Amino acid sequence: GGPAFPTEQGYDYRGERIVSVSPGMTLRDYFAGKALAGLLGNPERYYTIDAYVSGAYKMADAMIAERAK
Repeated sequence: GGPAFPTEQGYDYRGERIVSVSPGMTLRDYFAGKALAGLLGNPERYYTIDAYVSGAYKMADAMIAERAK
């Protein structure tokens, strides 16, 4: 999947270039976070925390697999 939001360089408040390397979060974690927000947005259903988290990562893995096609 690759990283989400990696940064390689930036600028400080004065406009001077600074080098800042951050690998960002994994694409899997980003997708899982978005999926989790959707799962939690349904007030009609309640699952255990483990079920929400597991479901979110299953959805993330499915999104990454579909993206690779």
